[in-house]
Amino acid sequence: MTRSPGENLSVATHRATLTDRYAAWREQGFDAARCPVRNVLDHLGSKWSTLLLIALAEKPMRFNALLRDVPDISRRMLTQTLRDLERDGLVSRQVFPTKPPSVEYRLSATGESVLGPLTALVGWAEQHFPEIERARARFDAVAGAGAAAIPGETARPESPQALAPSPVRG
Repeated sequence: MTRSPGENLSVATHRATLTDRYAAWREQGFDAARCPVRNVLDHLGSKWSTLLLIALAEKPMRFNALLRDVPDISRRMLTQTLRDLERDGLVSRQVFPTKPPSVEYRLSATGESVLGPLTALVGWAEQHFPEIERARARFDAVAGAGAAAIPGETARPESPQALAPSPVRG
């Protein structure tokens, strides 16, 4: 893919900014437990968090409405993901004094502040998904044929079962 000169400048700017931040983290001792990238993006990048943030960007929703709106999520995962998002301050939970109590979830101010970067990431994912699927297919074809995909690395196993340890018999 060919980039215009303006896009190259943007990539160079982003690269320099990220390189500078990474160097600063290393100079500070790079405490993995305090790393904002690992800490925050681990939650935002979870299987369901992004979809729930997108669903709540439209309007506040109750639990069952979210359960219907987000395909394939289980009640347990919805509960856990909403708790994680609430713990991170991205979602707020409002309980209404009805019998039984009803609960509504909405984006907090911090949750709304992530919509800009999330919009950019979603747009990037939509634009590049076909290219990523092709790359995965090429990689899987090479790995399945037994060829080393990365220099210095042995061939990847054909299936996840090949990674499982053999049972120990005593």
